[in-house]
Amino acid sequence: MRRAIYPGSFDPITNGHLDLIERAARLFDEVIVAVLINPAKAPLFTVQERVEMIREAVRSSHVRVDTFEGLLVEYARKVKAQVIIRGIRAVSDYEYEFQMALMNRRLDPAIETIFMMPAEPHTYLSSRLVKEVCALGGDVTGLVPPIVERKMREKFSEKLRER
Repeated sequence: MRRAIYPGSFDPITNGHLDLIERAARLFDEVIVAVLINPAKAPLFTVQERVEMIREAVRSSHVRVDTFEGLLVEYARKVKAQVIIRGIRAVSDYEYEFQMALMNRRLDPAIETIFMMPAEPHTYLSSRLVKEVCALGGDVTGLVPPIVERKMREKFSEKLRER
Protein backbone atom coordinates (compact mmCIF):
# COMPACT_ATOMS: atom_id res chain seq x y z
CA MET A 1 0.00 0.00 0.00
CA ARG A 2 1.30 3.44 -0.93
CA ARG A 3 0.57 5.69 2.05
CA ALA A 4 1.31 9.41 2.27
CA ILE A 5 1.03 11.92 5.08
CA TYR A 6 -0.04 15.51 4.54
CA PRO A 7 0.94 17.18 7.83
CA GLY A 8 0.08 20.66 9.05
CA SER A 9 -1.70 22.75 11.60
CA PHE A 10 -4.70 23.34 9.30
CA ASP A 11 -5.90 26.27 11.43
CA PRO A 12 -8.14 26.34 9.47
CA ILE A 13 -8.11 24.12 6.41
CA THR A 14 -8.44 26.13 3.19
CA ASN A 15 -9.52 25.25 -0.33
CA GLY A 16 -5.82 25.23 -1.22
CA HIS A 17 -5.26 22.43 1.30
CA LEU A 18 -8.29 20.59 -0.06
CA ASP A 19 -6.95 20.87 -3.60
CA LEU A 20 -3.71 19.17 -2.55
CA ILE A 21 -5.55 16.49 -0.57
CA GLU A 22 -7.84 15.63 -3.48
CA ARG A 23 -4.96 15.41 -5.95
CA ALA A 24 -2.79 13.40 -3.54
CA ALA A 25 -5.68 10.97 -3.01
CA ARG A 26 -5.50 10.16 -6.74
CA LEU A 27 -1.77 9.37 -6.44
CA PHE A 28 -1.73 7.27 -3.27
CA ASP A 29 -3.77 4.41 -1.86
CA GLU A 30 -4.19 6.37 1.36
CA VAL A 31 -3.52 9.95 2.40
CA ILE A 32 -3.39 10.74 6.09
CA VAL A 33 -4.14 14.37 6.85
CA ALA A 34 -2.13 14.69 10.05
CA VAL A 35 -3.02 17.63 12.28
CA LEU A 36 -0.05 18.75 14.35
CA ILE A 37 -0.60 19.10 18.09
CA ASN A 38 1.60 22.04 19.05
CA PRO A 39 0.98 23.39 22.57
CA ALA A 40 3.36 26.30 21.90
CA LYS A 41 0.95 27.84 19.36
CA ALA A 42 -2.28 29.63 20.11
CA PRO A 43 -4.58 28.38 17.33
CA LEU A 44 -8.03 29.74 16.57
CA PHE A 45 -9.51 26.23 16.62
CA THR A 46 -8.85 23.34 18.96
CA VAL A 47 -7.25 20.22 17.51
CA GLN A 48 -10.59 18.40 17.75
CA GLU A 49 -12.42 21.22 15.95
CA ARG A 50 -9.84 21.13 13.14
CA VAL A 51 -10.12 17.35 12.82
CA GLU A 52 -13.92 17.55 12.65
CA MET A 53 -13.88 20.33 10.02
CA ILE A 54 -11.39 18.39 7.87
CA ARG A 55 -13.47 15.22 8.14
CA GLU A 56 -16.56 17.12 7.06
CA ALA A 57 -14.77 18.85 4.17
CA VAL A 58 -12.99 15.76 2.82
CA ARG A 59 -15.21 12.99 1.55
CA SER A 60 -12.84 10.39 0.15
CA SER A 61 -12.32 6.78 1.13
CA HIS A 62 -8.62 7.31 0.35
CA VAL A 63 -8.24 9.99 3.04
CA ARG A 64 -8.22 9.72 6.79
CA VAL A 65 -7.61 12.38 9.42
CA ASP A 66 -5.37 11.87 12.42
CA THR A 67 -3.33 13.91 14.89
CA PHE A 68 0.31 13.72 15.87
CA GLU A 69 2.89 15.42 18.03
CA GLY A 70 6.64 15.24 18.02
CA LEU A 71 8.80 14.36 15.05
CA LEU A 72 6.99 13.87 11.78
CA VAL A 73 9.29 11.04 10.67
CA GLU A 74 8.52 9.17 13.90
CA TYR A 75 4.83 9.48 13.14
CA ALA A 76 5.43 8.40 9.52
CA ARG A 77 7.20 5.25 10.75
CA LYS A 78 4.37 4.54 13.20
CA VAL A 79 1.69 4.69 10.46
CA LYS A 80 3.95 3.03 7.86
CA ALA A 81 3.86 5.98 5.44
CA GLN A 82 6.48 6.17 2.70
CA VAL A 83 5.82 9.76 1.64
CA ILE A 84 5.37 13.20 3.20
CA ILE A 85 3.42 15.69 1.11
CA ARG A 86 4.17 19.38 1.47
CA GLY A 87 2.44 22.27 -0.26
CA ILE A 88 4.51 24.98 -1.90
CA ARG A 89 2.95 28.31 -2.87
CA ALA A 90 5.97 30.53 -3.38
CA VAL A 91 9.75 30.56 -3.32
CA SER A 92 9.68 31.57 0.34
CA ASP A 93 7.76 28.36 1.14
CA TYR A 94 10.31 26.33 -0.77
CA GLU A 95 13.29 27.53 1.25
CA TYR A 96 11.75 26.46 4.54
CA GLU A 97 10.28 23.23 3.17
CA PHE A 98 13.57 22.29 1.51
CA GLN A 99 15.37 22.52 4.85
CA MET A 100 12.69 20.44 6.56
CA ALA A 101 12.76 17.81 3.79
CA LEU A 102 16.54 17.47 4.08
CA MET A 103 16.34 17.08 7.85
CA ASN A 104 13.58 14.50 7.54
CA ARG A 105 15.67 12.62 4.96
CA ARG A 106 18.59 12.64 7.37
CA LEU A 107 16.37 11.28 10.14
CA ASP A 108 14.90 8.58 7.88
CA PRO A 109 16.19 8.21 4.30
CA ALA A 110 13.39 5.74 3.48
CA ILE A 111 10.71 8.43 3.75
CA GLU A 112 10.42 10.69 0.71
CA THR A 113 9.09 14.25 0.65
CA ILE A 114 7.01 15.33 -2.32
CA PHE A 115 6.29 19.00 -2.97
CA MET A 116 2.96 19.84 -4.57
CA MET A 117 1.69 23.19 -5.76
CA PRO A 118 -1.97 24.10 -5.32
CA ALA A 119 -4.07 24.94 -8.35
CA GLU A 120 -3.51 28.48 -9.54
CA PRO A 121 -6.63 30.02 -7.92
CA HIS A 122 -5.32 28.90 -4.51
CA THR A 123 -1.65 29.88 -4.75
CA TYR A 124 -2.04 32.96 -2.55
CA LEU A 125 -4.15 31.29 0.15
CA SER A 126 -2.87 30.74 3.66
CA SER A 127 -4.70 29.95 6.87
CA ARG A 128 -3.22 33.06 8.46
CA LEU A 129 -4.48 35.32 5.67
CA VAL A 130 -7.95 33.77 5.67
CA LYS A 131 -8.27 34.24 9.44
CA GLU A 132 -7.15 37.84 9.17
CA VAL A 133 -9.67 38.66 6.42
CA CYS A 134 -12.50 36.96 8.30
CA ALA A 135 -11.59 38.65 11.61
CA LEU A 136 -11.82 42.02 9.86
CA GLY A 137 -15.25 41.20 8.45
CA GLY A 138 -14.13 40.30 4.93
CA ASP A 139 -15.76 37.70 2.71
CA VAL A 140 -13.92 34.36 2.68
CA THR A 141 -16.50 32.53 0.57
CA GLY A 142 -14.74 30.24 -1.87
CA LEU A 143 -11.47 30.38 0.09
CA VAL A 144 -12.45 27.80 2.71
CA PRO A 145 -15.09 25.06 2.90
CA PRO A 146 -18.53 26.32 4.05
CA ILE A 147 -18.18 24.58 7.44
CA VAL A 148 -14.92 26.45 8.08
CA GLU A 149 -16.41 29.81 7.06
CA ARG A 150 -19.35 29.26 9.42
CA LYS A 151 -17.11 28.18 12.33
CA MET A 152 -14.73 31.13 11.82
CA ARG A 153 -17.62 33.60 11.87
CA GLU A 154 -18.85 32.01 15.11
CA LYS A 155 -15.37 32.22 16.69
CA PHE A 156 -14.84 35.83 15.71
CA SER A 157 -18.35 36.77 16.88
CA GLU A 158 -17.55 35.20 20.28
CA LYS A 159 -14.29 37.15 20.50
CA LEU A 160 -16.11 40.42 19.75
CA ARG A 161 -18.71 39.68 22.45
CA GLU A 162 -15.91 38.98 24.97
CA ARG A 163 -14.43 42.44 24.48
